[in-house]
Amino acid sequence: KKGYSPALVKYAYYLENGIYVEKDYQMAYEYYLLACQKQNREGFYHLGRWFFYGIGQKEDKHKAMQYYQQASHYHYSKASFMLGYMYHYGDGISKDLEKAKEILDDEHYGLEKVKERILEYLAIRKLSKSLKSPIICLVGPPGVGKTSIAKSIADSLGRKFVRISLGGVRDEAEIRGHRRTYVGAIPGRIINGLKEAQTKNPVFLLDEIDKMSSDYKGDPASAMLEVLDPGQNKDFVDHYVEVPFDLSKILFVTTANSLSTIPRPLLDRMEIIEVSGYIEEEKLNIVKKYLLPKQLKEHALEADFIKMDDEVIRDIIDSYTREAGVRNLERTIGKICRKVAKKYVENPSLEGVVITKADLDEYLGKNRYRHQLAGTKPEVGIVTGLAWTAVGGETLTAEVNVLKGKGQVVLTSKLGTVMKESAQTGISYIRSIADRFDIDPDFY
Repeated sequence: KKGYSPALVKYAYYLENGIYVEKDYQMAYEYYLLACQKQNREGFYHLGRWFFYGIGQKEDKHKAMQYYQQASHYHYSKASFMLGYMYHYGDGISKDLEKAKEILDDEHYGLEKVKERILEYLAIRKLSKSLKSPIICLVGPPGVGKTSIAKSIADSLGRKFVRISLGGVRDEAEIRGHRRTYVGAIPGRIINGLKEAQTKNPVFLLDEIDKMSSDYKGDPASAMLEVLDPGQNKDFVDHYVEVPFDLSKILFVTTANSLSTIPRPLLDRMEIIEVSGYIEEEKLNIVKKYLLPKQLKEHALEADFIKMDDEVIRDIIDSYTREAGVRNLERTIGKICRKVAKKYVENPSLEGVVITKADLDEYLGKNRYRHQLAGTKPEVGIVTGLAWTAVGGETLTAEVNVLKGKGQVVLTSKLGTVMKESAQTGISYIRSIADRFDIDPDFY
């Protein structure tokens, strides 16, 4: 009654939410206006919130921005944050399928499953505006292009791109923000990323989601359940801002090297797309179309200054790198470019360099890897096996010998459970057919 502005705001808040008194939007609006007349920054903030979300009044983004500007003028951090968020509230989305496909193909070779899923989303979005954005998890070994394809997805959709790394994050407040009662409180990474992007619907990359951990401060993986749930994230509340944000328009893309460390409830909320390693033919095309031109540009060499045929590139792939992705392959191409650049500086009259197989020892040294060849004819006591690895398949030569002893099966080398079971299965099968081939039943 005496016009004390904090009391006006508090009572208006009670009327708005029906706390201790009956809910009355009209009366709450009048008290908020009285607080604004007293130049109370919280009064300006709450009216901005009303017009932003259409609470008690018709939704009006222009009026909301005016009230937020007033509150921000009095150094009210929540209003300043909302003001920054509103400057570009909601960018459009490109619906040109051909252009999107062209951008994805120009920037990445392969990755057909990822490209197909994005084009499907664009096609359905063209038919329906109410479609919720998918939550995609790209799983694969390092260096296959999981992080870079997310940036290409943003370019193809015509959206802003935001990336945060979750590797080593162990505090729940990193996701949900700190309460403003704490000194040094800041918003969570999700809301802060939206503020930096200044849009409500960016492509949001959550990198290394399988590397999150937890401690006494909370489990960030549990906080991510709300962020990545299409049914809940339309009303996500950050502890710092304390107003609901609609995250359902955001296209979340997460990356992981392994699914084994991701909690099952969190995994269930994401659409898993496996990004396996590249075969030799794919790596060959990646070198010719992307890696070699990129390295030539970075080393200030002309586009056709270094020439090498397909056989030389294949030899580099097979003998100097062994990986699922192309990171080491790019470093190897960069090493060649550095040595050529040094030659060019020493001899400016050099017009170009043609690299042959015989030159690889000079540029890269001796072969780092050699592939074991499978046997061409059957041999007693030797069998060729196949092994799966993250960098591709390998042939293994397993040797066996029968010695006098107690009948034990001794397996050497570092074998996994499946390989050990295979050896035991082989022994059991031989014992089961020993009579058919006149084998001594006690051979083992």
